[in-house]
Amino acid sequence: MPDIISSASTLLLWVAIAYVIGSIPFGLILARVMGLGNLRDIGSGNIGATNVLRTGSKKAAALTLLLDGGKGAVVVLLARAYAAPDAAQFAAFAVMVGHCFPVWLEFRGGKGVATFLGLLYALAWPIGIAACLTWLVTALVFRFSSLAALAAAASAMVWALALGVPQIFILCALLTALIFWRHADNVRRLVAGTESKIGKK
Repeated sequence: MPDIISSASTLLLWVAIAYVIGSIPFGLILARVMGLGNLRDIGSGNIGATNVLRTGSKKAAALTLLLDGGKGAVVVLLARAYAAPDAAQFAAFAVMVGHCFPVWLEFRGGKGVATFLGLLYALAWPIGIAACLTWLVTALVFRFSSLAALAAAASAMVWALALGVPQIFILCALLTALIFWRHADNVRRLVAGTESKIGKK
């Protein structure tokens, strides 16, 4: 019983750490530090790299992409190194929840795509690469960032099975559902034909 309690406590600790790291709004912070204004008043008001790009700063957008992806990867790697192997998946889920629903931003966070791709790299790098390539091909063909994000997220489940890592299939399914939920408005615009294409002002 003490071992079970200890394991549960360790797991909860890493879930809490992952949530806190995930909830760091790098896009919002960078926009303010770099004098780009309040990201909430720009474009969609989202804190992710796509909306940061609407400020006109490619540097800030690139940094946001790297930092949002990096926090997903770092959390998984730390949990894997300092806790039980299963803790990495719980931490991966928690870092996504933290990014999408940060408590200090009234639970109005990002859509989670960069963080999802980052944690995929840390969990199983071939799946991370495959999902990123799925995003790239979809974006090049259809020119919709949101559609590319949805395709990349959904493909992770397929890649998990195809590349022999079925143990993360359920995690991928849960996080894909979260990403689709966060993109509900984009899905409606895609269906209606009103979604903005990449590069369109």
